[in-house]
Amino acid sequence: MAHAQGKYADFEGLRERAIALRRQGYSLRQIRDELQVHNKGMLQRLVEGEPPPAWTKRPRAKDDMRERARELRKQGWTYNEIQAELGCSKSSISLWVRDLPSPERRQPDMTAARRGLERAVKNRAIAREELRNAAYAEIGPLTPRELFLVGVGLYWSEGAKAKAGAHRRIIFVNSDPNMIKLFLRWLDLLGVEPERRRFSVNIHESADIAKAEAYWADQVGIDVGALLKTSLKKHNPKTNRTNTGEGYYGCLRVAVLQSADLHRRVEGWWYGIVGAAPATDLPNRT
Repeated sequence: MAHAQGKYADFEGLRERAIALRRQGYSLRQIRDELQVHNKGMLQRLVEGEPPPAWTKRPRAKDDMRERARELRKQGWTYNEIQAELGCSKSSISLWVRDLPSPERRQPDMTAARRGLERAVKNRAIAREELRNAAYAEIGPLTPRELFLVGVGLYWSEGAKAKAGAHRRIIFVNSDPNMIKLFLRWLDLLGVEPERRRFSVNIHESADIAKAEAYWADQVGIDVGALLKTSLKKHNPKTNRTNTGEGYYGCLRVAVLQSADLHRRVEGWWYGIVGAAPATDLPNRT
């Protein structure tokens, strides 16, 4: 120390200058270079009692993170949740909050889960609707020939077929009003007069018969009194039926009088379609 005192004989003068520099915001390194004092102990003595300037202090990011972790722990957050929020290690979290009591196990937020499920269901419904609307737009108007071909396929898939030895007759039964309407347009195209058409309702006896009759009469544009006698199906309580409730109206049966020849022609048209479209010639829509 005597050697140091000899080298820096004017200690008080150096101290005054060091303090002045310190108060101007100089760091220890800057004071060292300015005063050419390279002895660390001497440098510390020269500025003893003077706080370092704010800009030289180390950032308190770790301290702030620690305080935030403690706040979250007091709110009942788990280590995993705190780690995800702050991006620090679990070991650091454990060190910071080890004096705090463990939070009570929280019940899952069922409200948030339910909202998430409702959003997912809604989004799926929107996607299905968009897909259906796009497909609808792809069709465009039908030409008479296209309607003719669609009607043949519709009848042969849904209409009555002739059993061996039985009387042939055009009969179409369906619960979908759009199918019924398309079938009637097809009959218009074929020139089948409205006077030859007969309508009747097929429905379970446990349903609202009068309501169903009014519904189908309105769908095909006739008076309820023009319907033939409704056919009732016996109710079987052991059967697990899904076609019940407010929207259940049974089926509408459409029969065409004097239609044996038309039935034979429909059969011929159908097999003509089958013969005209061999599987090897069908377009590849992959």
